[in-house]
Parts: sequence; structure tokens; C-alpha cells
Amino acid sequence: MSKPRQERDDAEELALVERIRSGDQDAWSELLGPYQDRLFAVCVRMVGDREMAADLAQESMVRVIQRLDTFRGGSKLSTWMIRVTMNVCLSKLRSEKLRRHASLTPNNPSGEGDVRDFWTPESGEPSGHSRVELDEQRQWLSEALLRITADQRAILILRDNRGLDYEQIAEVLGVAVGTVKSRLFRARNALRNAIEEQ
Repeated sequence: MSKPRQERDDAEELALVERIRSGDQDAWSELLGPYQDRLFAVCVRMVGDREMAADLAQESMVRVIQRLDTFRGGSKLSTWMIRVTMNVCLSKLRSEKLRRHASLTPNNPSGEGDVRDFWTPESGEPSGHSRVELDEQRQWLSEALLRITADQRAILILRDNRGLDYEQIAEVLGVAVGTVKSRLFRARNALRNAIEEQ
């Protein structure tokens, strides 16, 4: 009986990590390739600027390469990589004080892949909404996300956009599960207030 696909993927990733540790440089592209778009999407949603997000995603990949020897396999590789990426984004936001002063106009006129896509299902737009209503909701959400703190934005992205469970979020942020729940509650209230203030 074959293993479920997710378990097989985790085992394959651990095997790639071991190949890299053994000096197989070709294994890097196999390991990192599937994560490039995912990490870029996390960065875009964190900073709301595609150009900056591209730089941060690149920096995240470099950090993953530099710190792969610290990955012990106690969590999923994807969780560890998102943690590295979140740390890069949070450090950038804190250093530039973008929490309250970020531009509310995305660098992407088409709207593809920016924070306005935060809760839009990948399979398509929610039924029952006109395109105008959906665009308006995305704009409100985009502006509201950039008005809350980077830490609040991070936990909302991890839970409501990336779909991580509480234990995975705790691993990414390095906090207890109870802390995740309370921070998530406060972040959702902050987002709601930011939307209402608009």
C-alpha cells in the first residue's frame, strides 16, 4: 500500500535535503523550484509591493540556502521556509517602518498577485459578487491590511491565506499555540477596525 501523497512529498523533500548536505548541488533546484512562487506570494501579501516582494523572496531563498543546515526535520520543510520568509519580511518592514506608512497603491496595475488577492480563492471568484463589488472589497482589504501592524498581517496571511493550522503558525512564528489564537483574534479585530475606519 503506497503512502499518502503528502507523506511521500515530505519524505522526498527530506531526501533532497540529505542530497544537498552530501554535496549534490543539482538537488537545490529540485528542492527550491516548487517554493519560489509560494514564497513570493507571501512576500507580496506582507509588503504590498511586487518589486520589494521580489527582492525579499530572493533574500529568503538565499537565507534558506545559507541556513539549511539548521533545518532538523522537526517540522515540515514548507513550514520552516515560510518561517524564514516571514522573518525576512518582518525585519524589512520593521527596519523601514512600513507598518503604518506603506503606500496604499500597489505597484501592479493589473492587481494580479498583490494583497488584493488575499482571500480570493485560486479556483476563481466567489459566486454572487459582481466584478465591481469584488474589486471594491479587494481594495478595502488591501488598504486595511497595510494599516495594521506587520505582525498582525503576518498571522492573518499564515492562517487565512496560506491555510496553516495553529500548530504550524506557532512553529513559523516561534510562539505557543495559545499565543497564536490570541494574536489571531486581535489581528482579525484590528483588520475589521481598519476596514470600518475606511
